[in-house]
Amino acid sequence: MSNWVSYYRNEGEEEEEEEEAAAENVGVYKYGGRDTLLFLVDGSRTMFESFDDSNFTPFDMTIQCIQNVYKNKIISHERDLVGVVFYGTEQHKNSMNFKHIYVLHDLQNPGAKRVLELASYEGEQGKALFQKSFGHSDNYSLGEALWVCSNLFSDVHFKMSHKRIMLFTNEDDPHGQDSTRTKFARTKAADLRETGIYLDLMNLKKPGGFDISLFYRDIINTADDEDLGIQFEESCKLEDLMKKVRAKETRKRALSRLNLYLGKDVILTVGIFNLVQKAVKQPPVKLYRETNEPLKTKTRTFNRETGSLLLPSDTKRTQVYGNRQIVLEKEETEEIKRFDSPGLYLIGFKPLVMLKPYHYIRPAQFIYPDEFLMNGSTTLFNALLTKCLEKGVMAICRYIPRQNNPPRFIALVPQEEELDEQNVQMVPAGFHLIFLPYADDKRHIDFTEKVSANQQQVNKMKEIIQKLRFKYSR
Repeated sequence: MSNWVSYYRNEGEEEEEEEEAAAENVGVYKYGGRDTLLFLVDGSRTMFESFDDSNFTPFDMTIQCIQNVYKNKIISHERDLVGVVFYGTEQHKNSMNFKHIYVLHDLQNPGAKRVLELASYEGEQGKALFQKSFGHSDNYSLGEALWVCSNLFSDVHFKMSHKRIMLFTNEDDPHGQDSTRTKFARTKAADLRETGIYLDLMNLKKPGGFDISLFYRDIINTADDEDLGIQFEESCKLEDLMKKVRAKETRKRALSRLNLYLGKDVILTVGIFNLVQKAVKQPPVKLYRETNEPLKTKTRTFNRETGSLLLPSDTKRTQVYGNRQIVLEKEETEEIKRFDSPGLYLIGFKPLVMLKPYHYIRPAQFIYPDEFLMNGSTTLFNALLTKCLEKGVMAICRYIPRQNNPPRFIALVPQEEELDEQNVQMVPAGFHLIFLPYADDKRHIDFTEKVSANQQQVNKMKEIIQKLRFKYSR
């Protein structure tokens, strides 16, 4: 019987396996899946009015920004889902049949067709096309627009890792004195926050300035693991808007979220992050030559002697030991690899001066408290960080990143928060996770005594060099 393991993969399983393989060297995300991004764009008349000598309107800036994100997604993360929703339009198209809300693109993979469609709404011709196709209206409800966005996320059948809405507008008080619609919008924004959908405001230029305190301060929300030094300044240039969108659109997922065990009954939850990560080239997509459609891989295992198809229950894993073939079940092989449950286990503390440069064997990681999974983690984490900084010590821990992984010994080096002149966080407060070497990772190198040529040897070598002739052609 063959000792190969047979398995079958559908599209979703294959996608998760590819993601794990790509992240093998840097860790595995605890919450796998696809990133989803929805652009919620204000389509009212004020977005189509230019406020300088050029005809470049806030809507043109928004469309160019969305196109740029679409193109980047096609190149770097073609599996991610992106969509566009207009509100403040005369026409409407959405599953809830709400007025003045038009779903231009559902949450789907980005493609060239969508990029070209967005490009058709740029400039004076695009303005006329938008007026003809959608129209403008100020009698909209932002709460209903958020409701439509929430339903678009619910209609996605793939596993989603990160859900985000980017709201583009230059109207700082959309509902004015209408307290009913204002309250409804705040309620729907709170519902989004509870379901794990993050709402970001991309405020654009407005005559007199954009005052976020009038309405949007209670609407927007950010992820817990994002920095709090958020800039709410309005974007007057495309470069400023792109910088703001790129900072929000870039993936900031934790490699994993683990328990930090300080003692028998003292536990807190932390997130493991990569501060610096190598940008890897995306793997090639295999296409069928005749139809140009992506190929799906399916693996089957057959008996070498009879050629019959083998099921997963028909295969075993073997190991030769002492001229004997030891047969193991799949569960037994997994049990052998399992040392302990994933987590960080505190062993003790050592002075920081004991950490030497030659202890660096691989890129460090960074840990930050996770209040979402366990209340009180931030308070306990800050207390530990403060004491480590005061005493100048590092925490030595046993680190098991995920199931069936061998343990590593690591040092948690404390880092103090640094702020700039505007009290914006420049360096976060937390611990750097330094991987400590084992004994066989270090070696002693004997350096031979340095030997230098004497003056006679140098003169002879100069004569040789001067007599050398090379044939060189450009």
